[in-house]
Amino acid sequence: MVKAENLRAKSEDELSGQLLELKKAQLNLRFQQASGQLENTAEFARVRREIAQIKTILHQRGTAAAAAAQA
Repeated sequence: MVKAENLRAKSEDELSGQLLELKKAQLNLRFQQASGQLENTAEFARVRREIAQIKTILHQRGTAAAAAAQA
């Protein structure tokens, strides 16, 4: 599991790239599950949580930038 501190230290480009990789991994896991080849089902939850963490951080940065622009 990736710590939120480590994710917050990354730039938005790095986070977007990692988000894209995780979404590809999630798609691959779905295919493995559908074909009965998935052995580690906990991987689903880990990938889903990391995606949520990255989306949350990106959203927080977006709202903070919008608030700073209004001020």
